[in-house]
Amino acid sequence: MKPVREAPRLHRLTRFGAVNAYLVTEDDGLTLVDTGLSGLAPAFLDGARRLGAPITRVTLTHAHGDHAGSWDALREALPEAEFSAGQREQRLLEEERRLDPDEPPAKVRGSWPTLAHYPDRLLADGDRVGSLRVVFSPGHTPGHVAYLDERDGTLIAGDAFQTLGGIAVSGQIRPLFPLVAMATWHKPTAVSSAATLRALQPSRLAVGHGKVLDEPLSAMDKAIAAAR
Repeated sequence: MKPVREAPRLHRLTRFGAVNAYLVTEDDGLTLVDTGLSGLAPAFLDGARRLGAPITRVTLTHAHGDHAGSWDALREALPEAEFSAGQREQRLLEEERRLDPDEPPAKVRGSWPTLAHYPDRLLADGDRVGSLRVVFSPGHTPGHVAYLDERDGTLIAGDAFQTLGGIAVSGQIRPLFPLVAMATWHKPTAVSSAATLRALQPSRLAVGHGKVLDEPLSAMDKAIAAAR
């Protein structure tokens, strides 16, 4: 699983061509966004070695098994790194599925690994992880977050969008890859979050499933319109 250079500061690591994680270059090393499927920790560590820098931060867009699967193994391999996740998502990591009174009463879906190690840091909207700004973007899960690299406008959107099988907002079925939609908690909230992310005017859209899009605004507009 070699790192694929998508931009000067962004490298994508992909498994089966379908499940992505990202290494973001920082002055003090690398930030890993998402930890993929279980068993991929050696591949992430090898990817960092290929780039010639240590992984100093590990953070999640959300805690489904294809995004948090190698969290525990990396935690043990990188004891000096900072591990973070969204504050709302923490309760899902702890197998707490109850919704807040102001959240839509829809079923929380998807597979959730049981983790032995919890985050060092819980993130709120507007916090920073290295050069990345946290953007609360619920819908796929109640605690989903995206990350905006304000240095170049790259948006790491997790499962708020997908491009595999065609661009779509989370919750909108794409027959060639329906898993994102099938694991979505609340589609109307996902559409609202997609509009919030579009309003950031990203120069690049990096997603959990599918290729990275440069100049993505028109494609994001079409996906949001279709989801509505």
